[in-house]
Amino acid sequence: MVNRTGEHERTLAFAEIALGQIKALRHAATPRNYEVWYAYATGYHPSLNQTINETLAKNGTLTDQDLEQVYANHISPGRHTEKLDNVSERVVDEIDQVMAMMDVAAGSASTYTETLTTASDRLGVTKDRDGVRTIVESLVSAANDMKESNQSLEQRLSASREEINQLQENLAVVRTESLTDPLTGLANRKHFDTELATAIAEATERSEALSLMMTDIDHFKSFNDTWGHLTGDQVLRLVAMSLKQNVKGQDLAARYGGEEFAVVLPNTVLRSALTVADHIRRAVMSKELFKRSTGQNLGRVTISLGVATVHKGDTAQSLIARADACLYAAKRSGRNRVICETDPEFHPTAEPKVA
Repeated sequence: MVNRTGEHERTLAFAEIALGQIKALRHAATPRNYEVWYAYATGYHPSLNQTINETLAKNGTLTDQDLEQVYANHISPGRHTEKLDNVSERVVDEIDQVMAMMDVAAGSASTYTETLTTASDRLGVTKDRDGVRTIVESLVSAANDMKESNQSLEQRLSASREEINQLQENLAVVRTESLTDPLTGLANRKHFDTELATAIAEATERSEALSLMMTDIDHFKSFNDTWGHLTGDQVLRLVAMSLKQNVKGQDLAARYGGEEFAVVLPNTVLRSALTVADHIRRAVMSKELFKRSTGQNLGRVTISLGVATVHKGDTAQSLIARADACLYAAKRSGRNRVICETDPEFHPTAEPKVA
């Protein structure tokens, strides 16, 4: 957590970088262009930075069209909706094509049935050999036509099955993107809010335990100011990796905002949640950090954690507030520790947050 002064200075630094890029490349200072370069300055969207860096390396600048494309692909609030609409349109088109093919096959089957009926009637009245041969030849021809129609339908259905499977995978990718923080690979705030509300409702209905862990990187602003936001991003990913490695399948680890993370722990009592929290704390502390550009050893990172458990009548907001107050208590008590709501250090109404 950071205080307001720290957040003010940090965001101003991002703003200065963004405006500096706009001036250097002589871009129009429009809200869209500013948003693109501000996102670039934060480094929260690695794919956006990669696209911009590759374009700059290749062309030496970014055109208005380049910026528009970057915004559409990486920032635009509607980008996931557009992707979903595109996939949906392709699904509908694929279904229309299959239905058209089915109509053709139904027509072929109807024609074949009529041919059989006609042949049966003619066989009943035909006496000579040549007449019977003609009828049989017509039946063979109709059977071949029906065979070809069935083979064509089978091939089309097989191709449609593959296409629909691919579209299902595309839908899964888009859904994952819409729920994932691009920098850390954890659940994003939107996903966290939805899952926490659902978890509280289910825990209440089933009378099951539910715990919430809030964690924050100690002295992150100082670290970021000293080593730069790219190295700061490396720290965020390191903490995220430790979270992933220490939660089980039903748990949800999320980036809550900035350098703060949260873990929803369904069916987990407070004591067990404390054990998980301390495992995460130790995992982060055990890793040494190196500056990628120089290989310089930057030492170790520590985190503070607060843990609360759901009570009757709790809402998502009240549970978060209690876990957050525990987190502040951990910060106030010296950092690099875990505090829960039953510890004497915990105070329900926390003071302003500290880094």
